[in-house]
Amino acid sequence: MTVSYPRFKAAACHTSSVFLDAEKTAEKACDLIAEAAAAGAALVVFPESFLPGFPVWAALQAPIYNHAFFRALVAEAQKPSDGAIRTIRMAARRHGLYVSLGFTEGTDASVGCIWNSNLLIGPDGAILNHHRKLVPTFYEKLVWANGDARGLRVTATDLGRIGMLICGENTNPLARYALMAQGEQVHISTYPPIWPTRPPDEDGAYDLRRAIEIRAGAHAFEAKVFNIVASGFVDAAMREAMGSVGAASLEVMDKSPRGISMVLGPASQVVGEVLSEHEGILYADIDTALCVEPKQFHDVVGYYNRFDVFRLDVDRTAREPAYFSEDVAIAEGAEDGVFDAVGDLVFAGNGAR
Repeated sequence: MTVSYPRFKAAACHTSSVFLDAEKTAEKACDLIAEAAAAGAALVVFPESFLPGFPVWAALQAPIYNHAFFRALVAEAQKPSDGAIRTIRMAARRHGLYVSLGFTEGTDASVGCIWNSNLLIGPDGAILNHHRKLVPTFYEKLVWANGDARGLRVTATDLGRIGMLICGENTNPLARYALMAQGEQVHISTYPPIWPTRPPDEDGAYDLRRAIEIRAGAHAFEAKVFNIVASGFVDAAMREAMGSVGAASLEVMDKSPRGISMVLGPASQVVGEVLSEHEGILYADIDTALCVEPKQFHDVVGYYNRFDVFRLDVDRTAREPAYFSEDVAIAEGAEDGVFDAVGDLVFAGNGAR
């Protein structure tokens, strides 16, 4: 049997949301998907919390002043079958390509609990994987709930085996190893437009761009994968929407290091162009055959490990607020929720929505 190594063009969208407006952000996503498809892309990647925007206010002022922002974000939160996401899924099907979408996820079980989530959408519009960020980072804990490992998996596609992690998860060695151990070939990393931790003129302020470069390079090199990085972008409309945080906080926004979007190869080399200070789509040609040779040197899920010394167990149980007896017979034996191409839940396993 001859082994096939897919080759394709990837598109990373270094782009702004239509801040706190899920429907308009979805319309923008559809335009970008069409543009990427016309350029020959087979996979289009959007940033962290692209739909409907990253909650940067949590970094800029005390939580007692952020209730209105939180209500606005919750009002725009989406479930995978909701309208804004359905619009993007239909665009993926219309153009016949894969889409990775960062979004704030809501639930029928609560009017105020939300997650930082990511979907991998197939070229028929079906949801192939649904991941919730395991642990919100620093001030993000004021906004999003902890996720679970239901989506900590690699998806076999005709582009190769695709895994995805959100922002700070790319610093989690065990989460990354869990994807490596499933034969990951293409990794998707998504990030916010900025991530302030101190006034920029103070020593020790967080350099988001440098942090992304380190994380992305480390995973590409250790896993011997292509790493597609997509970060958000601060546009004038987002800055204007944040106007109520005050002049000092706006100055923090203006002076904080921006994120970076790029694609790295399995030797940690940059493939194609890099975007940071300007909005746009970057493209890179990916040849998964290039993942093979580096595995001769360090294959940490093969012969460059000691499985008699180290052991990793991953619990993929979906964490739900309650389990009801009449659902047990339906759920038994299923690991995943399966969605049809237009987004209706066909079968729910382990609490998938």
